[in-house]
Amino acid sequence: MSLYQRLSEVQGGAPGAPAGGQTPGAPAAQAPAAGQQAPPSGIQELRSKVHGRLIDELGSTLYDSDMPEDQLKQLVFATLDKAVAEERVPLSANDKQRLIQSIANDVLGYGPIDPLLHDESVSEIMVNGPDSVYVERSGKAGVAPVKFLDEDHLRRVIEKIVAQVGRRIDESSPLCDARLPDGSRVNAVIPPLAIGGPFLTIRKFSKDPLGIEDLIGFGTLTPASARFLQACIIGKLNVIISGGTGSGKTTTLNVMSSFIPEGERVITIEDAKELQLRQDHVLCMESRPPNVEGKGEVTIRDLVKNSLRMRPDRIVVGECRGGEALDMLQAMNTGHDGSLTTVHANTPRDALTRIETLTMMAGYDLPVRAIRDQMSSAIDLIIQIGRQRDGSRKISHITEVQGMEGDVIILQDIFLFDFAAGVGEDGKLKGTLQPTGVRPKFAEKLADHGIRLGAEVFTPNRGGGR
Repeated sequence: MSLYQRLSEVQGGAPGAPAGGQTPGAPAAQAPAAGQQAPPSGIQELRSKVHGRLIDELGSTLYDSDMPEDQLKQLVFATLDKAVAEERVPLSANDKQRLIQSIANDVLGYGPIDPLLHDESVSEIMVNGPDSVYVERSGKAGVAPVKFLDEDHLRRVIEKIVAQVGRRIDESSPLCDARLPDGSRVNAVIPPLAIGGPFLTIRKFSKDPLGIEDLIGFGTLTPASARFLQACIIGKLNVIISGGTGSGKTTTLNVMSSFIPEGERVITIEDAKELQLRQDHVLCMESRPPNVEGKGEVTIRDLVKNSLRMRPDRIVVGECRGGEALDMLQAMNTGHDGSLTTVHANTPRDALTRIETLTMMAGYDLPVRAIRDQMSSAIDLIIQIGRQRDGSRKISHITEVQGMEGDVIILQDIFLFDFAAGVGEDGKLKGTLQPTGVRPKFAEKLADHGIRLGAEVFTPNRGGGR
């Protein structure tokens, strides 16, 4: 049995056996004879000893931000190699390398999930406790062959992630949103809220941000709809991106933001920074939770209000989930055209209802009619995106907000996904995003910006919307 397998036994434990892999009532493990492998109960002890020696010998050097990463890595591996050799425990070359790599992952990275973070095929990591890790690949979730040693091991990894962005997580504040250095979104929940161990969810950040060509290649939209959306962003329309959790709202927002012309002053506001705008004149702001004393909180709403004093050409809010929806509507209605944000909703109509509800959370007793008037004049376009049954993300609606008729906001679909095309033999949806044949009313506004879209963009075409 290899060290990797024995480590798995120690980490996960056999059914009905206590942590450490020792059977109840069994005699204490004896030291291995010459030429024999260390038993599983000794592996964890060896790992703890070597890990402790590394911390003792390197100490603050591990957190020296001035030391190049490659140099620190070499120093850690050299120290671990020496420490393992001095323990004089018989290990094969492969077992020794696995042990050293496991400890190095803890010190330099994020423990057992470190390889998953470097696996480009993994889009999401879901840790349901020390013994249960799932990953998402191609929109489908499955079990990952990794485990943490115990709850304390998982807790240390969570605390390391949280501390890197100046956040905290403890019994008094058992929920935390954070991010990794590469921008990946992290959510952590610990006891007493998490039953069965700490929970950790990481939505990985693409090292190479997706572009509009990627979305076309994935079938999220078509070349014709891409041209239309690009025209809408350049023409400074106010756009809401709507969808469920994990549907691709932030990715779509990032791609839409890439159409903003160079030279415009863009201010992005998020809970945890995820957007990767490539323009030069971009200012990024991030909210801050309260400190231990319950003071110092800076909300998304505070940042939206402050952004209005920063001479923005565009305001991009990662997600509206509270009273900041009212501030966004007011910004859109007072000369800050071209603003973008996302909301959680299942349809374009639901998105308006959601914004109406969020606006009421601002604490002002506004009549519903006044809120709807503001929405109808502020919002120009709603992009609805969703995760489909085949695991893909598709834009299902591109919908114009045309105005009010009585007390109802009038919506008009410009593009709709063709679900009637059915499913192919590979289980993938065969349909594409198709024009409805309706030309939007704001086409005149686009023309005022020198943007003219030909009739072919709005003509239904079963060949893919080209």
